Amino acid sequence: QDQRQQQQQNDEAEKDGGGDQHLIIDLEPFHSAEELLALGADRLKAGLRALGLKCGGDAKARAKRLFSTKGLAPDEIDPRLKKKKQTATASSSSSSGGGGLKQRVEEAEARIETLVGKLGPTIESSLRRAERKFTRTKDEIEQELRDEAFGPQVVEDMDDDEEEKKDFDDDDDDAAPPLYNPKNLPLGWDGKPIPYWLYKLHGLDQTFKCEICGNFTYYGRRAFEQHFTEWRHAHGMRCLRIPNSKHFHGVTNMEDAVALWEQLQERADKERFNAARDEEYEDSEGNVLNRATYEDLARQGLL
Repeated sequence: QDQRQQQQQNDEAEKDGGGDQHLIIDLEPFHSAEELLALGADRLKAGLRALGLKCGGDAKARAKRLFSTKGLAPDEIDPRLKKKKQTATASSSSSSGGGGLKQRVEEAEARIETLVGKLGPTIESSLRRAERKFTRTKDEIEQELRDEAFGPQVVEDMDDDEEEKKDFDDDDDDAAPPLYNPKNLPLGWDGKPIPYWLYKLHGLDQTFKCEICGNFTYYGRRAFEQHFTEWRHAHGMRCLRIPNSKHFHGVTNMEDAVALWEQLQERADKERFNAARDEEYEDSEGNVLNRATYEDLARQGLL
């Protein structure tokens, strides 16, 4: 009976272990777990793995676990001693599922990019139409709804009296008096002079002339500061053959700009390395001399 159970155990282990029947340890010659220790930890691990059991722990734990299966059929072994095959299967399926999910995401992204490329003009036209809807007035929206429901309305011919009245109104509009603007304030978006407090707030009462820009007049400190980076001032500086750098910010006179440019060139020449002036020599006593002094002493034979 023991041999029959051992054979059944070996057959089950062969199915689970994938053909590792030669690694199964025959437990009949062993009478205790201590005798199994003589086989070694690696041999015990291979035997446990062939039976589909847990193979962790030290050699003593493995021997005890293996000896506890002596004389037992595969279905009589404690399930706690067996490997958790479901965990490995789940992990493998999750890893394969993760790869499949990544592939599906990439395919979906490729489809979306293709659709966006084909529907790009339609999307842009829809956005422009939506923007136009937001900028229309209530009367325009109602007129469009009426046109969609009843069709575009045809304007009937006006009577002669109505035409004369309209012509009279146009004449009145043409004959409207000029705007009252004694302080010569700039006009706003509605075609009327801006308030005087706003005029003073922005400093538009201050005028600045720039000779480099062709005596152009700028109103307000803000416009004056910004014009140094604009095309008109840059063109004037190019005509003077002077780079429009930050050193000339605030300079509006041509003579001042030319004088400042000459000063900058002189300063750059002084800071530039000059071999005759800045090159240094050292004599045998360790004295450091410039080039002119060293050559003068050498000619006199004093070195």
